[in-house]
Amino acid sequence: VQLQASGGGSAQAGESLRLSCAASGFAFSVSNMAWYRQAPGKQREFVARINGVAGTNYANPVKGRFAISRDNIKNMVYLQMNNLKPEDTAVYYCNAEASPFGLSAEAWGRGTQVTVSS
Repeated sequence: VQLQASGGGSAQAGESLRLSCAASGFAFSVSNMAWYRQAPGKQREFVARINGVAGTNYANPVKGRFAISRDNIKNMVYLQMNNLKPEDTAVYYCNAEASPFGLSAEAWGRGTQVTVSS
């Protein structure tokens, strides 16, 4: 199982970034995929989730600004982050959830740093 996140970087407040996560080694199309983030000195927190039929849910701080999507042909999941705020600064992690038809245990990718300056 591999999850490779990319697309992080630096941005000014109000700008946009798009994160990508390339998945391999498991039944991607039937797996719920998610993004989490961890800011310095804080616990990792949920950001967004998408299921196999593109149903989504979001953490309150990012609702209306972030959009999660997936491509079941390319085995990719994306996080479009708009109107970024300094409080979005964190390491962002791609997550594949365990499911009856997919992974027996959740999987995590290496994080990608997002830094937003005011």
